[in-house]
Amino acid sequence: MEPRSAYGPVWNELSDTEDRAKLHVAGYVDEDRLLATAEATRRDLEGTVGITRDDEVLEIGCGVGRVGMVLAPLCKRWIGCDVSRNMLKYAAQRLGLYRNVILIEVSGFDLRPIEDASVDVVYCTVVFMHLDEWDRFNYVVEAYRVLRPGGRVFVDNFNLNSDEGWAVFEQSRAVPPAMRPAHLSKSSTPQEISTYLRRAGFRDIMVQEDGTWVRGWGTKPSSSTP
Repeated sequence: MEPRSAYGPVWNELSDTEDRAKLHVAGYVDEDRLLATAEATRRDLEGTVGITRDDEVLEIGCGVGRVGMVLAPLCKRWIGCDVSRNMLKYAAQRLGLYRNVILIEVSGFDLRPIEDASVDVVYCTVVFMHLDEWDRFNYVVEAYRVLRPGGRVFVDNFNLNSDEGWAVFEQSRAVPPAMRPAHLSKSSTPQEISTYLRRAGFRDIMVQEDGTWVRGWGTKPSSSTP
């Protein structure tokens, strides 16, 4: 069994078919449900960090392009990053009609292919649960690096503090240790999300608890000094 930190091999294996890719990204393969959840994410982003026609937007862990389908028409450029070549292949098929889409393979630990101060919005949704805590924070630090001054970041995870999140935690705890798969979901707390954003240098930080989910967002200062 691959270790949890072998993000590329783990997610390539989980996405060896398109249906398995969708299942592991969203929990189901139905296209209408995929679209509905993508629209919910769009509303979350528009209500927190905002998305404008002039924005260059980057998603960490874009999967099959579920959210990219509804965001690409709304922004200047949409960049989807993922550790899995298979996921990126399916995303390319799904987003092939859009000329403002760029897909980039990343290591699972950083955004090294992306230039400093080159995008306006970075978001990471339904991904932190599959990452170790150090790698979550490293992506927040990398988001700060690639954002232009005044750029916005958004991240989420399932919330350990909520009853719904605790139920997910207990489901994972029930899996015998030797049988826990590398992608098994791990929670966050509001304090964790807030700390990552603050330690990375973001300002105007907000954290929202909403049932199963905790969401955090912030702004890179207009000055380059944290």
